[in-house]
Amino acid sequence: MHIFDRKGELIAQLQLERNKNRTVGLVPTMGALHQGHLSLVKKAVLENDVVVVSVFVNPTQFDQKEDLEKYPRNLDQDLDLLKSVGPNILVFTPNANEIYGEDVVSKSYDFDGLDQVMEGAFRTGHFDGVGTVVELFLTTVAPDRAYFGEKDFQQLQIIKKLVDTRQLPYTIVGCPIEREAHGLAMSSRNERLSQTTREEAGFIYKTLKTAKFKFGTESAKEITDWVSSQFAENSTLELEYFEIAEEDTLTPMTEKTANQKYRAFIAVYADGVRLIDNLRLN
Repeated sequence: MHIFDRKGELIAQLQLERNKNRTVGLVPTMGALHQGHLSLVKKAVLENDVVVVSVFVNPTQFDQKEDLEKYPRNLDQDLDLLKSVGPNILVFTPNANEIYGEDVVSKSYDFDGLDQVMEGAFRTGHFDGVGTVVELFLTTVAPDRAYFGEKDFQQLQIIKKLVDTRQLPYTIVGCPIEREAHGLAMSSRNERLSQTTREEAGFIYKTLKTAKFKFGTESAKEITDWVSSQFAENSTLELEYFEIAEEDTLTPMTEKTANQKYRAFIAVYADGVRLIDNLRLN
């Protein structure tokens, strides 16, 4: 395993790999790695000769300074986890100036409305920050494939839109959500929860599974009202939003359309920590 904190050094190493006709995979992360991240890395290792894992807490995608400051960081632990996956991993650990230059600001993107709902409605500028850093990593690494988890499904759709709009020659691979034993979607933010709250937060996935069952016979409004009532009775978890939307366009569902795929999206606060999840309904 090799560690790089300079773009030039990483690019030079990748050129050596490509001179040997080796394929390159990319797994962008913000560190605080867990088994969900490792599932992406393992898939990338299986499908590519060399894998770049970036560890970079991107400041431009945080709409609250406090959230950025509290985001968990443990590079030594991250490196130990990556060593357990395989030898052909290049770890990229830049600082903000190395990625952005002197002006650490995001670009402005047109994501065709994908960024205006759900996370975009509650986190101003978030997806401009995501788009900016992902585009910078893609153009720096120039991977054959880049891997992203479906826990951030809206982000995944936006990255696919970015690649399509910019006509970037990279394949974006979506990977299934990894869950803890009690159902909570694996996330770096989970480390900020007490063990009791972490277990109680399994209620989020339980609610999504019931919503999926109800989807067969009930309307989006009926399901949404039911979800709201369930969280109103929960003293630990505070619902921020619940939305049923079309997968491809992320348009909120009004009436079911034949041959259309729908997904439920949810954001919840637990002990002041914001958790998101989603589940395909049909």
